[in-house]
Amino acid sequence: MKPETHDEVFMGRALDLARHAEQAGEVPVGALVVLNDEVIGEGWNQPIVSHDPTAHAEIVALRAAAAHIKNYRLADTILYVTLEPCAMCAGAIVQARVARVVYGAADPKAGAAGSVFNLLESASLNHRAQVTGGVLAEDCRQGLKAFFQARR
Repeated sequence: MKPETHDEVFMGRALDLARHAEQAGEVPVGALVVLNDEVIGEGWNQPIVSHDPTAHAEIVALRAAAAHIKNYRLADTILYVTLEPCAMCAGAIVQARVARVVYGAADPKAGAAGSVFNLLESASLNHRAQVTGGVLAEDCRQGLKAFFQARR
């Protein structure tokens, strides 16, 4: 067994957070923001329980991180998320100036980090984030697949 990479360790934590969402009946997506190898913000999907359409895991984690460092700019941070960000979340990531985004499963229906759109690396925007996809992709995909199969 190969040793886990840094990205895999943090993605493992994001998967733990996704389980919080699933336990609440939400789509199991988890996210965290890391600065200098320290987690400064965490979140999981909670639009249903919070009655907030913007309460995606990424947005919740970005809000927590910004509050933690008392700055809306999250320069030099890495956002880890179990599912490729949607357009709304990608827009927030760009506005926050996140340096790098690492995601697990691609989202071929709504992904905005290369699957449907590529907002995170768009030359048309004033900030670009480095993107790494597919980290623990199968684990991330399986959690989502099991959740949706159980709902059918």
